[in-house]
Amino acid sequence: MSRTIICAKLKREAEGLDYPTYPGELGKRIYQEISKEAWKEWLNHQTMLINEYRLTPMDPKARKFLEKEMENFLFGGGSSAPEGYVPPSNP
Repeated sequence: MSRTIICAKLKREAEGLDYPTYPGELGKRIYQEISKEAWKEWLNHQTMLINEYRLTPMDPKARKFLEKEMENFLFGGGSSAPEGYVPPSNP
């Protein structure tokens, strides 16, 4: 049975995550306030950031950057795309 939450990102009722997806206090907050749909949007955005900035997720600086961007994307005003980024077109 799925749980329903008021998603902080989508600003509406939505299906909550099945389990915590990130460690620590931020992970608890994500589990309590972020929907599956919003988490999927973040994962897509994170992939774009890793590719465009050529980040290595094992690098502590990259991890710190991604955590900050994640918090902004999910709870703040959003995370921006790199300068000059052109999203792929869907045929």
